[in-house]
Amino acid sequence: MGKDEIAYLGSDTVYEGKLSFKGTVRIEGRFTGDIVSDGTLNVGKDAQVRGTLNVGELLLSGHFNGEVVAKRRVVVYGSGVLEGTLQTPSLLTEEGGVIEGQITMRNPAKPAAKAPAEQG
Repeated sequence: MGKDEIAYLGSDTVYEGKLSFKGTVRIEGRFTGDIVSDGTLNVGKDAQVRGTLNVGELLLSGHFNGEVVAKRRVVVYGSGVLEGTLQTPSLLTEEGGVIEGQITMRNPAKPAAKAPAEQG
């Protein structure tokens, strides 16, 4: 566990439910449910996560299926697979990383720019 990580769910861990935290959490096992945090979620290479994420930052090396809203950024590493919907202002995908689904790159705090009204 890195010195900035406040919690670690190991590779033999299977968890279902709701998780909220401050700081950084690393998941290496299986998690199903909702995760809410302004912090960083680090999904390890062998991890399987399914559900809804609303986090400050997602670092994905394993497999995620569901809906992600990340306030700052998402990084999909070469071994990472994201299936579902993603909303984030910043996205980095390493070679080999997979994203299958819908991506919206907009800061959730800012509304989308409206098109000028049509003139007739």
